[in-house]
Amino acid sequence: MLIVLDNARDSKQVVPLLPGTPSCTVLVTSRDRMAELVTGHSAQPVTVQILDEEQARELLSRRLGKQRLAAEPDAVADLLRWCGGLPLALSIVAGRATLDPQIPLAELAAELRDTSSRLSALDPGGSATSLETVLSWSYRALAPEQARVFALLGLTPGPDISLPAAANLTGLPQPETLSALRALEQFSLVQQHASKRYRMHDLVRLYAKKQAQTDDSDSALQRLATFACHTAHAADLLIAPSHVTIELDELVAGCEPQTLPDDTHAWEWLSAEHTNLMAIQHAALEKHWYPTVWQLAWAMTTFNLRKGHFHENLAAWQAGLEAAKHLSDPIARTRAYRHLGRAYALLGLHDQSLPHLQEGLAWAQETHDRLGAAHTHRAVAVAWEQQEKYELALEHSRRALDLYGQLGVARSGAHALNEVGWYTAKLGDFDQARVLCARALAQCRGEQDRSGQATALLSLGYIAHHTDDIDQATRNYQQSLALYQDLGDVAAEASVLDHLGDATVHADPTAARQAWEHASDLYQAQGRADDTRRVQQKIATLD
Repeated sequence: MLIVLDNARDSKQVVPLLPGTPSCTVLVTSRDRMAELVTGHSAQPVTVQILDEEQARELLSRRLGKQRLAAEPDAVADLLRWCGGLPLALSIVAGRATLDPQIPLAELAAELRDTSSRLSALDPGGSATSLETVLSWSYRALAPEQARVFALLGLTPGPDISLPAAANLTGLPQPETLSALRALEQFSLVQQHASKRYRMHDLVRLYAKKQAQTDDSDSALQRLATFACHTAHAADLLIAPSHVTIELDELVAGCEPQTLPDDTHAWEWLSAEHTNLMAIQHAALEKHWYPTVWQLAWAMTTFNLRKGHFHENLAAWQAGLEAAKHLSDPIARTRAYRHLGRAYALLGLHDQSLPHLQEGLAWAQETHDRLGAAHTHRAVAVAWEQQEKYELALEHSRRALDLYGQLGVARSGAHALNEVGWYTAKLGDFDQARVLCARALAQCRGEQDRSGQATALLSLGYIAHHTDDIDQATRNYQQSLALYQDLGDVAAEASVLDHLGDATVHADPTAARQAWEHASDLYQAQGRADDTRRVQQKIATLD
């Protein structure tokens, strides 16, 4: 005999109904995870997973028919997107469409598209099985502090949240936050998808956000944003110790940044939180928290550039410049113009790049910021290099070198010296370029600057390659490659592999293919479509 106990509140409601004979099988459905049944009665838990797109489409197809889905493919795609694979949401949509065969699916999709009406659109009308009603059963079972944590989680702008971030959001100690998260997990309101990392279905998030108290919302988000900003800045200095330290806003009450012991943990944290950081920056901009916006752009720059996240870097600095314009700090504005101009240049958007860089130079000159001017001249040089105008690039790199010399800034001066050598090589004066880049390499070694050494070795590899010293070129490129790999700079790693393939293609086509294929994979992973196509064309010449 099969006994079905549907929509049970908790284990206490089920236990008295369990039969005392082994000939009966009991199927219990509930939003509660029924831990007591599992531990005390040997129940076998079966979690109903979110449906993938194919499964969700099949559910709609069975309810509505293939012909109706085929008639409105765009609307179906929207319905699948907004329901997010949640079986109940899909069933409600299918039920509404079945009850009213004349209603266009596009009309249902339009109701779901608007977040303000999405939950009401998932109410079949007077039914106890509307999405909000079902979620309310779990919500009402929560203790007051658990309900508060649930509501605040609905405010998070990113796709998931770590335990330390959740503790800052709620203003609670981590043990209390963890206890609340476990309760929410028990009621199927959040999922722990990785160790101490939690996510909430988009529709559940909308319901949670609806429960949030307005007076608590801004302070909670402020704690989260401050936590993100301070921890990201600390992580940035661990992966790039030479990066300039900027002054951050003071910690708000209840905020405790995460401690990262070394660069390995910093890389792991930045990788895990990257999407969240971008989302938090966007939310901070909407709230007009301008210092946080530009400080987050600054803290994410090294990570974005080394990982080849050029589009994300552009978005971060578009927000960063908008924020800097509202600040009274002219240096922040100069930096924002420089980084945004360089971000445009790296994506080949030259019409936008140079005007921003020129504006940055003007601000630096107006405020007598000679260091900012030097940095910006280097960025202008990069923009001209992207357009293969090496004379102009050389001119600006020399200006930067002169300014660094006047200011006594050795590390940046070594980078500028290498760039003067690089552009000199691009103009064909390899003997002079070799001298300059060798000097830059020596200076970077003296400064224990691994990034500078890697860049200088890349330049020397290029010079050796174009003066037919292939063995030396290969050695230089391989040394540069090892340094970039150690730094986690996959963007530069791809470029070095690209050059290594060029250098070895005639002497060792197999090695060239391997280098190019690896470069192509890295370019593709970084979304660098033009570079991917260019390298794949070179690979095709070997076939």
